[in-house]
Amino acid sequence: MKPQSVPATNPLHLLRASEGLIIHQALYAAAKLGLADMLAGGPRSSAELAQQLQVNEPALYRILRGLVSQGVFEETAPRTFGNNEPSGYLRTGVHGSVRSFLMFTGSEFFYRSFGEILYSIETGQPARARLFGKPWEYLREHPELARVFDDAMTELTALAAPSIAAAYDFDAWGSVMDVGGGNGLLLAAVLKAHLGLRGVLADQPHVLENARQRGFLGGDLEVRSLMHPCDFFHEVPSGCRAYFMKNVIVDWSDQQAHTILANCRRAVPADGVLLLIEPVAGEGNLSPRVTFGDLAMLVVTGGKVRSVHEHRELMEGAGYRLNQVIPAAPDLSIIEAFPI
Repeated sequence: MKPQSVPATNPLHLLRASEGLIIHQALYAAAKLGLADMLAGGPRSSAELAQQLQVNEPALYRILRGLVSQGVFEETAPRTFGNNEPSGYLRTGVHGSVRSFLMFTGSEFFYRSFGEILYSIETGQPARARLFGKPWEYLREHPELARVFDDAMTELTALAAPSIAAAYDFDAWGSVMDVGGGNGLLLAAVLKAHLGLRGVLADQPHVLENARQRGFLGGDLEVRSLMHPCDFFHEVPSGCRAYFMKNVIVDWSDQQAHTILANCRRAVPADGVLLLIEPVAGEGNLSPRVTFGDLAMLVVTGGKVRSVHEHRELMEGAGYRLNQVIPAAPDLSIIEAFPI
């Protein structure tokens, strides 16, 4: 039987796609080594960088050369490199930084889980569980990785928080609780954008202690915000009219998501609202960030990116009526639901 002909560009397209693994790990190495921070003062030679880092100079040169070929860093003279706009986002603490995010996704916890992706496909279970057990317990046992994870989530929230705060009339509810809100960065952005609002950050005690150290809810926001211990698998505090969760439900299976939503339902008053801030799966092809994010949920957390229909079913099963879906930030929507 004659082989079926395919366009000549297809094999090259697949090969280029597979190079994403190499590019990611090169970016991880640059982030982990802090190369962009080291170049903040101007171009430096690979020999000088290697000496300071105590690494192999030819190998470091090859990493930098490879990243230059992808538009990250620039070679200003032979074997001398400087920052450009893309590499600037690998610096620590700058607005838009993704350094910690790349350090987390290149870590053993995340990267090795994808090495077992076939296990997830065969079983429907997260490969991470096979390798590392429960994710949050593992992070608590590895505080350095937990810090990187927290920094990574802070980076992602910082990118989206202003758009989320501007996309919805939070002020209409008077009070809002960020359930599982981490270090409070999103709640702080919402309070800054809505001056008549008071807010509560609800999360586990060790997370709240970290939030106090971060200080996002300090200063002028301190008089309008409180922190309340919370384990959303057991109970969600009452006392607010609006409750929101960002990228919480997406992390969990349908059964676990139902438990969280049901616990929120017991807290949300009859005249209140629940707001889920999540990526939403639409019809047909999704953006790469949404589809790859969904694969990360499959392999690492055991959750999933859900469609509006799937969110509606979850909501109705936990006692809510889905009212509307509002685009809020790139690849994120606010799903508004009222108690039934």
